Amino acid sequence: MEAVRTGRGPGPRISRRCQQFLPNFDPHLCLISIKKFFGNISFVVLLNLLVKPGWILVENLVQDRLGHAAFGTFTALFNWTLIVASVSDLGTTQLTTKRVAATPEFLAEYFPTLLPLKGWLSVLFLGIMVGSGWLLGYHGHTLTLLALTGASLLVMQYTQFLRGTLQAHQRFNTDALLSVLEKALLLVFVLALLPVGITLDRYVGARAVAVLFTFVVLYALVTRLYGRVRFRLKWEHARGLLKASLPLALITLVYGLNERVDMLMLERLASPAEAGYYAAAYRWVDAIMMYLWTVLPLFFAKFAFATGKREEQQELLWFGQRIVTVPLLFVCAFVLFRGEVLFFQLTHSTSRELGQMTLSLKILFVNVLVHAFFALYSTLLTSTNHEKPVSWLVAGSIAVNVLLNVLLLPRYGAVAAALNTLLCAVLVSGGYVWLVSRRAGVAVPWATLARLLLAFGLLCGTFAGLRLLLNHWLLEAVGAGLVFVAILFATGLVRVAELKALRR
Repeated sequence: MEAVRTGRGPGPRISRRCQQFLPNFDPHLCLISIKKFFGNISFVVLLNLLVKPGWILVENLVQDRLGHAAFGTFTALFNWTLIVASVSDLGTTQLTTKRVAATPEFLAEYFPTLLPLKGWLSVLFLGIMVGSGWLLGYHGHTLTLLALTGASLLVMQYTQFLRGTLQAHQRFNTDALLSVLEKALLLVFVLALLPVGITLDRYVGARAVAVLFTFVVLYALVTRLYGRVRFRLKWEHARGLLKASLPLALITLVYGLNERVDMLMLERLASPAEAGYYAAAYRWVDAIMMYLWTVLPLFFAKFAFATGKREEQQELLWFGQRIVTVPLLFVCAFVLFRGEVLFFQLTHSTSRELGQMTLSLKILFVNVLVHAFFALYSTLLTSTNHEKPVSWLVAGSIAVNVLLNVLLLPRYGAVAAALNTLLCAVLVSGGYVWLVSRRAGVAVPWATLARLLLAFGLLCGTFAGLRLLLNHWLLEAVGAGLVFVAILFATGLVRVAELKALRR
């Protein structure tokens, strides 16, 4: 520390490099911390790039083999079970991540209660899932598929709960490997089924096996890292945990409804085929949004670790704004200009069906663009004890979405669902910005947001010009990508000094 105070030694150089990223963090730890965190993010993204594109292509092939109506039915079942499963732990997963990140001894004290509590909640919610499915009109074999899909998702939720301990201990690379294991296994299973013929039953069964195997691997790993935990359900601990986690459970529920209710309502109010069109478009949204859902939990743990340190939260937000948004700008621009090429595998679809899917896709990717700018703000709020206003905000957007769905889905189908989703995303994101500024007291990086918007506008202009000149999607994408790199430097979103600092 003396070197920093007197200006001698390496301290000032470290501090100046650190100022490029998080100037309010400790000058000796900042550069090491940001380089390691940036490395964690890069590793997670790399793993997902190795697995997720292959999975998307295989799922396109599955939909083409099963047909839009059959796949639409499965998607409706999957999304309903996902909504129920996402809230099955009543917010204990997020609570555990926050508490362990702030207080490591929380794990030893509360895990003997959390593990059996989570198991009993899963059994309870499986019954709720099947019962509610019956009330929605699913019977017979369809209800059996719903039960199997739901059981798989509940095991997946338990897996994510265990992964939360790894994130809270900042074991991001280990968590990254486990995050892609299930998809990698499922990719292998589905490819093995294609030669013998894939049916809906076999597809659901393959998903169940992949989820179960991933859970066994993770449970064994957590036991090895932190020791075997004896189940001791202490009711006073359970009551305290549930009371503290319920606000997080409400957020999870409203987020699940907000993201997934459209698919279910389409299948029930319009037709299974319309749900299939929407599923084909939303699959690409899910694939790209995986970048957000992979990176944002890392920031969730970092924000929770910086609870009560407003300057550090602000620096994380300002740094994260570029990390989260920049990669998605290029993807969104490409889809807006050449989205139709993503459906090249759906060879059994008519031109009208392809038109419906393409229009829905482009509208949904404007929604992705909105999330790219503002999803990080929600992460900051929910990780720093502002869950309640976020819950009310998202709940209001769900009410608007459901009302619009009831009015518009029977007539306009998948396109209306996409438009409703976009409108609600805009409303909620505006609320996030207001809450971060007024409730959390963290300054919004308006200058960075303006540069990001400028970069996106220039990129769209580049795509439009290249389409007129080249009229070939691959050449346009390569050319726009090269120009985009220049745009990032020209707008100051990426600076040479930052890149040099990361290399040192």
